Amino acid sequence: MAIKIITDSASDITQKEAENFGITVIPLTVTFGETSYKDGVDLDHKGFYSKLIETDEFPKTSQIPPYEYEEYFRAARANGDTVLCITLSSKLSGSFQSANIAADEVGEGVYVLDSLNVTIGQRILILMALDLIKEGKTIDEVIKILEEEKNYIHLIALLDTLEYLKKGGRISATVATAGALLNIKPVIAIQNGEVVFLGMARGSKNGNNKLMELVKKENGINFKKPLCLAYTGHSKDMLDKYIEDSKSIYEDYESEDGSLPISTVGCTIGTHIGPGAIALAFFAP
Repeated sequence: MAIKIITDSASDITQKEAENFGITVIPLTVTFGETSYKDGVDLDHKGFYSKLIETDEFPKTSQIPPYEYEEYFRAARANGDTVLCITLSSKLSGSFQSANIAADEVGEGVYVLDSLNVTIGQRILILMALDLIKEGKTIDEVIKILEEEKNYIHLIALLDTLEYLKKGGRISATVATAGALLNIKPVIAIQNGEVVFLGMARGSKNGNNKLMELVKKENGINFKKPLCLAYTGHSKDMLDKYIEDSKSIYEDYESEDGSLPISTVGCTIGTHIGPGAIALAFFAP
């Protein structure tokens, strides 16, 4: 009996990647005005940022309802699979609760795990799950390891603008205007499943230095476990600059082609941080 991983599009794993990984990604819904899109299906990341920049309508994302989870769970069980559903943080969305309601309806063979993370933080936990399954671990072993290891995930990000935090009502217009004038770059993280502010940096170079300081504070990166870098918007120029500035941190990283794993951040977090942001998710040693 195989273990089938089911997750949501807040993981920012694309449908093409999901097919390659052999997992299922259920799309959240993102709405601009009166028009709704299935995240990653009707609207890809590039298209999302085009709409975010071009429209005055602040988008809204909707959690996945229980009946939708139930459909995917029943299909996997009918195929003879054990289901491991890894959701975005329960402190950021009701999807974890929806998945549990659906699991109770389906019954035996469905397990739900709260990643306490989102975007690439959620992604690297899923990649670890895939590695554990390949090693032949049982479902109980996989869950036990993931529940422990998720506490060692760090997701940190450097924002390019305060504008979208203002649009989302997270900060005042006065703070956003002052930040723009001073070229302030906020640094945020996911801690205990929630978005927290770690500080402010003046300019991109100081922002990159701040990210490097935060990595060193956690005693570096465990390169034996999954990691991922990401960017928001259409351009990864800011991420390329960060990689160049911080290359000493990644000198021990090994990959088949010598490159670092890079993803894009979609609508769930991108709505609130806007384009031009960069992020890093890793397991601490």
